[in-house]
Amino acid sequence: MSETSFYGRFRHFLDIIDPRTLFVTERRLREAVQLLEDYKHGTLRPGVTNEQLWSAQKIKQAILHPDTNEKIFMPFRMSGYIPFGTPIVVGLLLPNQTLASTVFWQWLNQSHNACVNYANRNATKPSPASKFIQGYLGAVISAVSIAVGLNVLVQKANKFTPATRLLVQRFVPFPAVASANICNVVLMRYGELEEGIDVLDGDGNLVGSSKIAARHALLETALTRVVLPMPILVLPPIVMSMLEKTALLQARPRLLLPVQSLVCLAAFGLALPLAISLFPQMSEIETSQLEPEIARATSSRTVVYNKGL
Repeated sequence: MSETSFYGRFRHFLDIIDPRTLFVTERRLREAVQLLEDYKHGTLRPGVTNEQLWSAQKIKQAILHPDTNEKIFMPFRMSGYIPFGTPIVVGLLLPNQTLASTVFWQWLNQSHNACVNYANRNATKPSPASKFIQGYLGAVISAVSIAVGLNVLVQKANKFTPATRLLVQRFVPFPAVASANICNVVLMRYGELEEGIDVLDGDGNLVGSSKIAARHALLETALTRVVLPMPILVLPPIVMSMLEKTALLQARPRLLLPVQSLVCLAAFGLALPLAISLFPQMSEIETSQLEPEIARATSSRTVVYNKGL
């Protein structure tokens, strides 16, 4: 199944976000990489099956950065996004948030997002630590400011009944997180806009460095970061507002947090592969849309670039 179709990309990214790859040993990773190298150079030992090759590819893509071939720190891999991010989502959606708790959960969420964005960026060009710090501060400040501002507006809305105010407050995290996610991606990867990113021809040969391709990469990634929190931060408040009225949860309020955690986990598990499947990781663009020097440097009609995740 080609990665150019949405279904193909969805299947591909399901492998990349598989949490089981978090437990792959260093030895198994080396074996997977060596197997793929042997396949590339035509030196595969007899008896290796397609299933073994696909398994090796899955392990490599889930653990190693495609540009640097270096291991991505476990909490910041896409396969770690759900298990490490779900507790943060549960915290963001807790009812009756105080100012301090709102600031804390937004800070923690954007800290995690900043590290994920940086770890999965296009790394064909070096990025100084100062860019990481600027992006991190910008994302955190924007998220906290929007969340606190919306909460204050809700509190001052005298027309709302207490029940309505509580329900509206539960939806506050979405616009805050979606806005901050855009800032996070742009600020964390702003260096790509300044320096450009590498574009490759159909044979994998470097054609040049393009700032236009970098803009496309950041736009596509930013759109996935807007879509990603929709199911995660919108569905659970709706589901929980209905479940809280059931006799079971009214009789056993201690079950509210575990149930909310499961609902958030399910929403996260659905949202992540859907969001990152919107665009292929190795995106294609026509050379006529890029800088003239890129178009002159290759006879290919299209080139590809690593969008990042």
